[in-house]
Amino acid sequence: MCGIIGYCGPKPMANVLVEALKRMEYRGYDSAGIAVRSGSELTVIKRAGKIAALREAVPAEIPGDCGIGHTRWATHGGVTDHNAHPHLDASGKVAVVHNGIIENYAVLREKLSADGVEFKSETDSEVIAHLIGRLYEGDLTATVQQVVQLLKGTYGIAVLHIDEPGTVVGARNGSPLVLGIGEHEMFLASDVTAILGHTKQAIYLEDGEVVTVTADEYRTTDLNDRKIDKNIQIINWELEEIEKGGYQHYMEKEIFEQPDSITRAMQGRLDHENATGHLGGLNMTKKELLDLERVKIIAAGTSYYAGLVASYLIESIARIPCTVELAAEVRYRNPIVERNSVYFAVSQSGETADTLYAMRELQRKGARVLGICNVVGASIPRESDGGVYIHSGPEIAVASTKAFTSQLTALYIFTLLIARMRHMSLEEGTRFVQALEEVPERVSEVLQSAPAIAELARKYHSARSFLFLGRGINYPVAFEGALKLKEISYIHAEGYSAAEVKHGPIALIGPETPSLFLVPDDALREKVISNMKEVQARDGRVIAVCVEGDHEVAALADDVIMVPKVHELMYPFVMTVPLQLFAYYTALELGRNVDQPRNLAKSVTVE
Repeated sequence: MCGIIGYCGPKPMANVLVEALKRMEYRGYDSAGIAVRSGSELTVIKRAGKIAALREAVPAEIPGDCGIGHTRWATHGGVTDHNAHPHLDASGKVAVVHNGIIENYAVLREKLSADGVEFKSETDSEVIAHLIGRLYEGDLTATVQQVVQLLKGTYGIAVLHIDEPGTVVGARNGSPLVLGIGEHEMFLASDVTAILGHTKQAIYLEDGEVVTVTADEYRTTDLNDRKIDKNIQIINWELEEIEKGGYQHYMEKEIFEQPDSITRAMQGRLDHENATGHLGGLNMTKKELLDLERVKIIAAGTSYYAGLVASYLIESIARIPCTVELAAEVRYRNPIVERNSVYFAVSQSGETADTLYAMRELQRKGARVLGICNVVGASIPRESDGGVYIHSGPEIAVASTKAFTSQLTALYIFTLLIARMRHMSLEEGTRFVQALEEVPERVSEVLQSAPAIAELARKYHSARSFLFLGRGINYPVAFEGALKLKEISYIHAEGYSAAEVKHGPIALIGPETPSLFLVPDDALREKVISNMKEVQARDGRVIAVCVEGDHEVAALADDVIMVPKVHELMYPFVMTVPLQLFAYYTALELGRNVDQPRNLAKSVTVE
């Protein structure tokens, strides 16, 4: 949420800053702005709206030796030019961009106002600029170190001062900040996507660290100015991966990338000879894995639904109790950490604030927490006790798609690993491995149904509400399908167990509320068909996602989406993709901004 860029170097400031903000626009797109230092002048341009509005306002050339920029997802104050970043101090010499939330800003603002400071915005971030301006005595780094100790909450900041040529200072606490090292140029950013194309050398700041950057050098310290030596890491994403590559939208591209992203998530992790999984990053011995008595998963949003699918799988084939909890609730309910348990913190970005804070609380209580994450170098994989990268590649669309199926893949392999250690036979393990390896090809087959799904979206896009209904391991897929439709089409949708319809939701049934049923060829198929009939008896329209050749369901439903037959535990993969496509094409019919839906942003780094 929100994107930060800072730059010191010889390239044209306007081009570097605005291009970087465009690459991070998925993190926030309410407003944007830049500040460039040139001699004794500070050029500040900011606009409400998307980056395009800022681009129109920024001259082709702005002379300068350093600059900062920001794209905003509003938390404090409305979407206006005044509330856009960067914010200045009273003297106009200090410019600050900020991600996060300053929890004690009201107290700080009141004190500053009493001292005669006039605020020009409604944001919490402006207090940082005024504090730096008032405490500055010729050393920007020392001032930033002093000021951030007055702040409560989360921040990732980049600061420049007119009196300090070619210098940007950054600091982090709970909000990501990465240093990019180039040839006679340096970058500060909240996301590596901002610096791809310029450099692949990166240093990830930890909480409580401050970095001072010029074109040719950097210095990282703690808040007491003690130098910290940092390791340079290589960014493993390519610039082409964050381009649309001929697709109309990033979301469309990411849906269609899933055969490849699922393959990458399982690559090198399946042991065919022993019909098991291999996940070296878990940092657990065989005995520790064998001694596991329970698995707990913490996550938010789409990752939470991936965890729910995994909980069915883990209990079904590994026979270990597994619970899934919303990370935001875990942190504040004083969780009980039990012996011989392992927690998985699941997050695409690895920076999801609710999940990160819950992980830290569990670790304080002695829990072993493993991360499942997509972004190398993010906070969760750095701070966890081990884990798995899912290798989806950059996910730019706000609504997560390929990360969901890659998270499932990693959790399926973990389940296979512990199931084979306990009671799953070699033959059963071999069938499971074969079935999992077939998933990318089966997903490719589903994607060939895109034109038919687009027609279905055309037919149903005027509906004001949807029910998504599934049973067993596909019950969480119904949740995920409803979430996708809500996120990008703004149509109200709810996911339920199909069995739960008669316990309340059936009151909503009518011609104006279509019900989308997931009907795999599994042990619960007949039960779901009965639930379909209950809906139809009340004049409800039924869309069924069913298996090719299921003539009974096809005859019963008003409309069908066919998916290939797979192993019954693999249906979450092939059932999810049609729901993603249905949401995507419905949003297109309604003229929505698919990649940047209203009120949402990628990587939720605030509580």
